[in-house]
Amino acid sequence: MSSRKLVLAALAVFVLVLMTGVMVGQAQDDLTIGFAQVGSESGWRTSFTNAMMAEAEAQGITLLFSDGQQRQENQIAALRSFIAQGVDAIILAPVVETGWDEVLQEAQDESIPVLIIDRNVTADPSFYITRVASDFVHEGRVAAAWLVQATASRAECNIVELQGTVGSSAALDRQTGFNEVIALFPSLEIVASQSGDFTRTGGKEVMESFLNSIDPATICAVWAHNDDMLIGAIEAMKEQGIDPGDDILTISVDAIPDIFRAMADGDANATVELSPNMGVQAYQAIKDYLAGETLPPLISVPGGMYFPDTAEEEYAARSGS
Repeated sequence: MSSRKLVLAALAVFVLVLMTGVMVGQAQDDLTIGFAQVGSESGWRTSFTNAMMAEAEAQGITLLFSDGQQRQENQIAALRSFIAQGVDAIILAPVVETGWDEVLQEAQDESIPVLIIDRNVTADPSFYITRVASDFVHEGRVAAAWLVQATASRAECNIVELQGTVGSSAALDRQTGFNEVIALFPSLEIVASQSGDFTRTGGKEVMESFLNSIDPATICAVWAHNDDMLIGAIEAMKEQGIDPGDDILTISVDAIPDIFRAMADGDANATVELSPNMGVQAYQAIKDYLAGETLPPLISVPGGMYFPDTAEEEYAARSGS
């Protein structure tokens, strides 16, 4: 072959590679992703949904959204609908940990990658590409460590616990982390524990039940698996003439705007942040997977801890007021 033909052949290969790269890039930019959300049970969940939608729009991703209304059967139906529509990928925020193998197998059979976000599943890890989430066990440990420090001068501290949705990884793991720490301190004890289902109404109802069955004067602190339940508990305490944050210490998880308002008003003591901004990591993970990259089993989303001294500033920044 002449040198001229060799050059032409090389150029042809080069152009083909460029075209292939362009086509891959276009495919990455024109993704259609199904997102099966737990529901809208809390302020944090709504912020999470809004953040996922905003990031999808910013990246030019078509996001098919389904609100599971806190029911697993609704989420399974949504996943099957996404599969039938032939989406490029699925993001699942599972309401509970168990019962996902069959539908995840169906997605795998259609070569549709599934990413688990926020909460966790106990399904075969080969059924999903990775999980993007905070470390719920760590959140529980941090909450307990704060309470240990806050009650260091007390002979004992009786704690009432507002659990999240039964069977959810957020509830199970936060409880595990919290209990690990207080088990090291005999002066701290959980004297009552019940699920408020991550809702403000549920938190209020459970706290009312606690206050009616336990002498409020013997309750040292309320440990709530999320801010909304704690805000409901604060309402219940106030209605019974109790000064929350003073008479009874409070600690919760999420860092939604309303908990900063409660801290600024002196009704709450501390919150552990669960960042709702997981879209950047989730969408990038899907793109990386489709590009052939190997993903770690967990992509962690960091968060901080907040106290009343910065509550006014945080409330203004997070509420837009």
